[in-house]
Amino acid sequence: MRLFVFVSSSLLVFSATTLLAGPCESSMDLSQEQTTRKAIDSFNEAFNRHDADALAQLLTDDTVFEDTSPAPDGKRIEGRANVVAFWRGWFASNPDAQFEAEEIIVSRDRAVVRWVYRKLRDGHPWHLRGVDIFTVRDGKVAAKLAYVKG
Repeated sequence: MRLFVFVSSSLLVFSATTLLAGPCESSMDLSQEQTTRKAIDSFNEAFNRHDADALAQLLTDDTVFEDTSPAPDGKRIEGRANVVAFWRGWFASNPDAQFEAEEIIVSRDRAVVRWVYRKLRDGHPWHLRGVDIFTVRDGKVAAKLAYVKG
């Protein structure tokens, strides 16, 4: 159950959308959030294995990936085949790259993943922090929008 409490002067306001929606909607939300979390976990595991074929199975046909570069807006790649081709090339260029999820926040069909990307750069350990915003549809990733610090 989600319960939000707002206090303003002497007024106390409760917002309990789960209570108002009834048990059917709240169980649907929980089921959807479990499906979303499973899709994100599977995606992250396949990504860290650099397994483009496994990733392909986790994407919708019309998936969208927005890369962090080039600045300032990144590159938008549309469609499963194009996204998988991009990642195949990226994995080949970054064979030691690993993403560590520091935090995963799920709400219905959306997820925000705060991560650290680690690899060697010029023989030295290097890292970058960022966030991905995912949309999951029917248990598959429909969008992955990536943002970085710095």
